Amino acid sequence: MPKFNYIAMDGSGRETKGSVEAATQAQAIAQIRSQGLFPTAIGLAGGGGGKAAAKGAAGGAKASSGKGMSMEIKLPAFLQPRVKAKELTLFTRQLATLVDAGLPLLRGLRVLQRQTNNTTLKNALQSMSESVESGSTFSEALALHPRIFDNLFINMVRAGEAGGVLELVLTRLSEFMEKSEKIKNKVKSAMTYPIVVLVAAIGITAFLLLTVIPKFEEIFLDLLEGKSLPGVTRFVIATSNVLKNYFLVVVGVIAAIVILMKLWTSTKSGRIIMDHIKTRTPIFGTLIRRTAIARFTRTLGTLMASGVPVLQALTIVGDTSGNAVYASALQRVHDSVKEGETMAGPMEQTKAFPPMVISMVEVGEETGALPDMLARIADTYEDEVDNAVAALTSILEPIMIIFLAVIVGTIVIAMFLPLVSIITTLGGAGG
Repeated sequence: MPKFNYIAMDGSGRETKGSVEAATQAQAIAQIRSQGLFPTAIGLAGGGGGKAAAKGAAGGAKASSGKGMSMEIKLPAFLQPRVKAKELTLFTRQLATLVDAGLPLLRGLRVLQRQTNNTTLKNALQSMSESVESGSTFSEALALHPRIFDNLFINMVRAGEAGGVLELVLTRLSEFMEKSEKIKNKVKSAMTYPIVVLVAAIGITAFLLLTVIPKFEEIFLDLLEGKSLPGVTRFVIATSNVLKNYFLVVVGVIAAIVILMKLWTSTKSGRIIMDHIKTRTPIFGTLIRRTAIARFTRTLGTLMASGVPVLQALTIVGDTSGNAVYASALQRVHDSVKEGETMAGPMEQTKAFPPMVISMVEVGEETGALPDMLARIADTYEDEVDNAVAALTSILEPIMIIFLAVIVGTIVIAMFLPLVSIITTLGGAGG
């Protein structure tokens, strides 16, 4: 019986190699898939010239291995251009429109492949087209590209395929992605102003401490003749000297603190503590909580409306929540639901969700309309996010102006106080 060498990927995107014995290439592919793998290249082991059934995700130059199996030279993942959320949303919306119009999925993928300008997405679409043409399902083809399509996307498509409503699921996916991107952009726009003012404050302060303050220090030493300086002046001059004489050390310490914070927040406990602090901050906490709840309810509602089982949906939502506090709370809800409880009770016990959300979830469970109720919660909280962003912007503007004025004003006053003493001394001497 012929022997086929293959290269395949598992559900998490890891590549594996092996060989199987089968009468035909189609049977070999079936055997590989039965192991939970997705073949990306396959050919006869003895150099029989078998043609690849599917090609890899990242587009690259193809080279023959010399053993009858098509191989592909892939760029490292970090060198491949990323697919932006806006491009992925546009692709999903266009594919939903094409499929809904009655165009076969394979033809729709090829139409979009010709239209896209992103190299990574174009190569992924080519690979997916070939996988679908060789007999793979669309969700299996998507799973070959975990850097582009996350678990949420893949599981919703899988549910749509199982229910025969792929075009509806793709439409829901595109709407979900558009709303998520809208919220993200609003939060980013709210952060732009304070970041700009903060950078300006740091730049102005550094300029004054490194160039202006040393000159004033020389003047004070010459004219005050050893008299003591005011406390605020001594503090500003000492800060200037530290920054001027140990600039690289200061930069190194700041960089080390940032790196240590990154390493700490990359751990599970550190991430939970940091996210807990974020959700409790006076100004930004409300916005972060509302954004997390809007994202959780929108994602869970979209998954359940698309036919994804509730336990699987809760797992996906926890993985894509973006906030460790809510991810931990959702894991507890998942475990309770797995034991036969409703969602509302465990959500209340976590103390992470407002009473209004818990009440609406409880009503949704009792009426059997939980997906619709989750969508309504998401709509409500997305409106609240809009209002919170507007309020945050109006509050931050005067706060940042006052912050900048305090920093610069402190430096000016620190330099002005000794000048008053010098002027008084010179006036007395002249009299």
